[in-house]
Amino acid sequence: MKLRAVNEGRKLKDLAAELLERGLEAPEPAEAARSASIEIQADGLPVVRCARDAPATRMSTRDLLALEQDALAGEDLRRSGHAL
Repeated sequence: MKLRAVNEGRKLKDLAAELLERGLEAPEPAEAARSASIEIQADGLPVVRCARDAPATRMSTRDLLALEQDALAGEDLRRSGHAL
């Protein structure tokens, strides 16, 4: 957040206040999103439990891995400052 404030030429406290306000004003998550739960296993790894009809249940392992790789690549590009 510090870096973002510097890049935008703003004070850190002003940026923090704006982001907090945006979060508080955001709409409540959809019921489907709230139905998922995250459990932490004994080994410390998370397991996400979701509805039986979640889109991922109809995807192949290859499609799921491709989706994950695309998401990670997009996140890497955003963090490096490059547009998608």
